[in-house]
Amino acid sequence: MADKRVYNFSAGPSMLPLEALERAGKEIANYQGSGMSVMEMSHRSKVFQKIFDDTQAKLRKALNVPEGYKVLFLQGGASGQFSMVPLNLIGKTGKADYAVTGNFANIAFKEAKKYGQISLAASSEDRNHTYIPTQSQLKLDPEASYFYYCANNTIFGTEWQYIPDTGSVPLVCDMSSDILSRPVDVSRYGIIFAGAQKNMAPAGLTVVIIKEDLAGHELAYTPLMMNYKTMIDKDSMYNTPPCWCIYMLGLVLDWLEGQGGVAGMEKIKHQKAQMLYDAIDASRLFTCAAEAGSRSDMNVTFRTPSEELDAKFVKESVEAGFTNLKGHRLVGGMRASIYNAMPMEGVEKLVDFIKKFDKEN
Repeated sequence: MADKRVYNFSAGPSMLPLEALERAGKEIANYQGSGMSVMEMSHRSKVFQKIFDDTQAKLRKALNVPEGYKVLFLQGGASGQFSMVPLNLIGKTGKADYAVTGNFANIAFKEAKKYGQISLAASSEDRNHTYIPTQSQLKLDPEASYFYYCANNTIFGTEWQYIPDTGSVPLVCDMSSDILSRPVDVSRYGIIFAGAQKNMAPAGLTVVIIKEDLAGHELAYTPLMMNYKTMIDKDSMYNTPPCWCIYMLGLVLDWLEGQGGVAGMEKIKHQKAQMLYDAIDASRLFTCAAEAGSRSDMNVTFRTPSEELDAKFVKESVEAGFTNLKGHRLVGGMRASIYNAMPMEGVEKLVDFIKKFDKEN
């Protein structure tokens, strides 16, 4: 079956490591002699509790999560966190700072406005989100309850290459699309969250890493299931967690360990991205959407001089064994999402295809 697989450049749900999929396939009907699938077992059972604990420990190790932080396995996607963050954190001063560098940060910004006084600390909208503002461009309020940003912008193909310095104001970061692709100093953050469907597991799991002392200050009307304190107290098991996705995350983390962990992955993903950017920059036909210095290693956005040629490129790419290279409807053009599980060979073949298309057109 593996030889029939396409190179899937989808922005999410995205490719999973073949090794993890094949292992899951072997265990799907009878997990380690339990006589049942992980999809069928009680989340309160000893066998699932071990899967849960092991996966949590593997993630803590992979990201070097320090003491005083909790790892939560939740649901609702990153979009659920757009509400959960302000509900739980804004009560401190009633104010928060948001950096809007793309579509999802903008949605989070609008959602937060329901719960307090939200300031726009930075925006890259003036150049259609093709760059990341510098530290000196951030307008920071020392009285903000937290500062919010999205580390990687899947639609526009930009990525923060630094951690904002906000003094004593806690940092909240949506790392949905670049988590596990580079080392992170977790101690500099109040909350890191990520939807799993790009670099971690199938859709349905949301990972939250939270500094424990930030929980327990939620607004009075915070729904039960959106209260970090509830989830910490019940170790993400207040209700049935996304069991299969948690199990799959464990398998992906085993695979990641085999790649040299997060540090090993950083070298691999940067090499893949550089190869692709070099091919685009050297071509006569293609231009890269994101500005140099702000370019994402996860989502490479590019285009030809015309929409007709873009459409031709996408059509021919499908015939060549690639899928999902069409850009997001907001920006058009093309987008190659090269998350952790995209093999080097997939990027090499895409580079060859880009060069061939450039020559022929």
